Amino acid sequence: MRALVFAGPSRAEVHEVPDPVARPGEVVVAVERAGLCGTDVELFAGDLSYLQTGLTRYPLRPGHEWCGVVTAAGSEAESAWLGRRVTGDTMIGCGACHRCRAGRHHVCADRNEVGIRGAIPGALAERLAVPAHTLHALPDALDPVAGALVEPGGNALRSVRAAALTPGERLLILGTGTIGLLAALFARAQGLDVHLRGRDPAQLALARDLGFPEATDGPWDAVIDATNDRTSPSLALDLVEPGRRIVYIGLSGVPSTIDTRELVLKDVTAVGILGASAGLPGAIAAYADGSVDPRPLVGATITLDEVAAALAGNRPATAGPGPKLLVDPAALLAFQQR
Repeated sequence: MRALVFAGPSRAEVHEVPDPVARPGEVVVAVERAGLCGTDVELFAGDLSYLQTGLTRYPLRPGHEWCGVVTAAGSEAESAWLGRRVTGDTMIGCGACHRCRAGRHHVCADRNEVGIRGAIPGALAERLAVPAHTLHALPDALDPVAGALVEPGGNALRSVRAAALTPGERLLILGTGTIGLLAALFARAQGLDVHLRGRDPAQLALARDLGFPEATDGPWDAVIDATNDRTSPSLALDLVEPGRRIVYIGLSGVPSTIDTRELVLKDVTAVGILGASAGLPGAIAAYADGSVDPRPLVGATITLDEVAAALAGNRPATAGPGPKLLVDPAALLAFQQR
């Protein structure tokens, strides 16, 4: 099959690789859509901290936002998965440590992260093998576009939940990328008064089209920082109401700082969000019942051979304003067969 391989910094190549085989407890999924995200950009550029700490290394096969159809099931995997459209958890713990036993597998010290670290190649490929216990079934009402947005949706939903607001309270979201806009959609579905602050004119225009005003006066009952700007964490602390919460889900490429004296003197709670795991069922449910529609956030769907250019910052000329790019390996296969 064809799969994207990062051979080194800024070296993304489409290779012919062996077809995955479903080992005991695993399934093979034919990938319908896979999303590109900031983590993939950092892996491509060589900037992700995991590369510096040795938690991951080249060559690697990326892709952790995906959906597809189960085509094979190994022994110890339920055959009922066959033919079902699914997505899956990116964070796969060892299952035996105290963190996994306590339901915190997403921070297991020995975890695999699909397409990021560990032994599970990613979903920027025609097929993917993953443990069956990590799967989440997708309702028939969800098309592949929405299915591939479940993982970022789970992250966004966890961020909104961590803000701990009640309907009518005011939420400021810093950042108008995929996570920021998804968080805005989930927050509005929960009755919050949502405002956004960003820098990209096209993304700000999309936010307005989706019904979200730009931020004006503060302070705010909670702030979600969904940016990669090293100055945003301290800005969030400046803008939050004393005694309330800041949620950090964005990561800058270099260390960012806050003044912990201000954190203490304002009696602010700061929460970090890593991974979508606990948010995946809620994201699927919200997409399925129509309370959140993530599809306007997709700017374009591209092929595997176009991914390297996209990760280098060259969006397709025909792309819409949505920040998210999806990849359709089947479209590439169809192109090759013409």
